[in-house]
Amino acid sequence: MMKIDNNIQNKPTIICVALTGSVPRKKHNKNLPISINEQIESAHECFEGGATIAHCHVRNKNETISFSPDKFFKLKEGLRKHCKGMVIQFSTGGRYSLGKERGRMLSLRPDMASLSVGSNNFPNSVYNNPPELIDYLIEEMNKYEIKPEIEIFDLSHLFKAAELYKNKKINGNPYIQFVMGIKNAMPADKSVFNFYLKKIDTLFRNASWCAAGIGKYQLKLNEWCIKKGGHTRTGMEDNIRLNKNTLAPSNASLVKLTANICKINNRPIANWKQTRQILGLPIKFK
Repeated sequence: MMKIDNNIQNKPTIICVALTGSVPRKKHNKNLPISINEQIESAHECFEGGATIAHCHVRNKNETISFSPDKFFKLKEGLRKHCKGMVIQFSTGGRYSLGKERGRMLSLRPDMASLSVGSNNFPNSVYNNPPELIDYLIEEMNKYEIKPEIEIFDLSHLFKAAELYKNKKINGNPYIQFVMGIKNAMPADKSVFNFYLKKIDTLFRNASWCAAGIGKYQLKLNEWCIKKGGHTRTGMEDNIRLNKNTLAPSNASLVKLTANICKINNRPIANWKQTRQILGLPIKFK
């Protein structure tokens, strides 16, 4: 059992909700928000429940992944209107290896965007992030003043992120997310998790961090993060179930479970202003 670090009690916890992703479909869980309007409604419910970052993908009518700037614009516009202050984070991830198309919507200037800094195996494919694509996405994020969330799917990615930070390609204090529990990638292993935290302390200055657990590991990673003073992620992109036998009725139901872990561990939930301060984002936004 992981002990609670008494030094981090009362430290605000940022909850990120990953609304839809690119993989789950309505046939897997009918409650999954797919359309722009469904995502806005879901985000609003999550925002009221304590989530202050919305990790965003957009879909086509047939539920396949899209990087349409028009769709992202409509989603951003709706979130700004109905979830005032919520941090909008666009996903540039694409397990289908779509190259620079994954950055088409960055000119819309979201608050944040995900940034994968290396390739790795996913369940039945390779998540391909060659160095030239990484450099392109970083350049676009810097150009449009977007804070990257650096995705760590494997240990080598952490060292690549440190190299980018050292070479001042990543501006400001880094925000790092560990993704654990994907089949054929990094397992949800506590010793690895703890090693990640030690390396953050030695490789970066003033970095904030969070983690995402995939599928049945979601709540486990929520608990590890909250007890160790980090931030955390939930949502139906990563996990469509409340438990083994019950499908999640909404993203907000998963946010509620995460918020309860915060309460048990005396970690207040960061409001949108605290979230922006922690991340170094402006309180006034476009």
